[in-house]
Amino acid sequence: MRPENRTCVSGTSAIPGGRAPAGARAAAARAVSAVYRGRSLDAALAEIFSTPSAELAGERALIQEMAYGALRWHFQLLPLVRGFLAKPFKDKDADLEALLVIGFYQLLHMRVAAHAAVKETVEATVVLKKDWAKGMTNAVLRRAVREEAPIRARIATNEELALAHPAWLLTRLKEVYPDTWRTIAEASNARPPLAVRVHLGKSTRAAYHDRLTQAGIAARPVADVDSALILESPVPVEALPGFRLGEVSVQDAAAQLAAMVLDARPGERVLDACAAPGGKAAHILERVPQASLTALDVDAQRLERVHDNFARLGLSGAVTLGDAADPSGWWDGRPFDRILLDAPCSATGVIRRHPDIRLHRTPADIARLAATQTRLLDALWPLLGVGGKLLYVTCSILPEENAQQLVAFCARQPNALAQAIVHPALERYAQRAGTGFQILPGAGNMDGFYYAGVTKNPAAS
Repeated sequence: MRPENRTCVSGTSAIPGGRAPAGARAAAARAVSAVYRGRSLDAALAEIFSTPSAELAGERALIQEMAYGALRWHFQLLPLVRGFLAKPFKDKDADLEALLVIGFYQLLHMRVAAHAAVKETVEATVVLKKDWAKGMTNAVLRRAVREEAPIRARIATNEELALAHPAWLLTRLKEVYPDTWRTIAEASNARPPLAVRVHLGKSTRAAYHDRLTQAGIAARPVADVDSALILESPVPVEALPGFRLGEVSVQDAAAQLAAMVLDARPGERVLDACAAPGGKAAHILERVPQASLTALDVDAQRLERVHDNFARLGLSGAVTLGDAADPSGWWDGRPFDRILLDAPCSATGVIRRHPDIRLHRTPADIARLAATQTRLLDALWPLLGVGGKLLYVTCSILPEENAQQLVAFCARQPNALAQAIVHPALERYAQRAGTGFQILPGAGNMDGFYYAGVTKNPAAS
């Protein structure tokens, strides 16, 4: 199976920096097995990278590639791996199962010579201190090399394997998006781009684009999102000109629309009700530094990131610890003119950016999250002044968290008036969904987001 003759199911990538040591495979396996146990991939990788290791020096990109890729294609690769095993692994050996998934990922989705993928993955069992598994790992991976053609044929004829989504989510996508569900799933399997937000208080997008070009970083502007640039290839944030000086931030273009659609004005009291890590709150202040903004979150640790972001960007806003669903503990009784509710949600619109979502989310979570959204909407509504505007945002693509949520809210609140959102980016990239707009994953190379506005009707107040 020569590498030059191999094709990929999707998402082919080269190994950064050439052939990597077995330690990188083992590290990726540890991260993936932590996700199997319920941790987020971000947290698992952060723990691995927090401990300096000479063995892993320079292998960060490869570890991330293998961990993200193994989880992106988990629902394809794990059934294949288990089909090659004589008996299932014990729970204590989840890292070995993850390692085999990573081995299959290399063979099916990466441009890496088969012998190298097999050899280094086998050696990774030693790094994991499970030498006894070397023979089994070698046999399984060599069999996968021999049977590549029938494996790919099986993938091509099996919808769940080909699209690598949990069955319940595919079913739901078919119900909600009967004409585009496959396109949505395929977009969720794509590698997300690195999008940046230019601090328009410090520069223009055109000027910053020129700086990127001078630094050898190719990028393109996003039409109708005046602060957004999408890089042709990801780079470390430290490589972005002016990042430490607060001239630019990393943020998906769809998320940048929150501050634009909220359209806060100088002197207005603005609440970002679920603010951490602070990207949207910062963007509001970048656009309207004269606004009186409160960035609220219930998580003290995540609020530290809001402080850090504000400091780097040179912004001033109130950062408040409190539960948006229980304003009695933090609200001063003065109404807000604008409220941004970026509500907790299933995150089904950002699976391409967080592939572990497909493992962690369940159908029961949707109802639970919808109930949380309901509580937040009802709790925050009294805080909005008459004539004020609440912008409801999720990164979900499921109607029970989006359009249905807003319909039910307006039915409960007699002074709630659905507001037609007018913005050229939504007209360009989104589809109407109830009273709001739904951006689907991949549209304009954006993440999936929902936007809807509600005003407090003076006549009914």
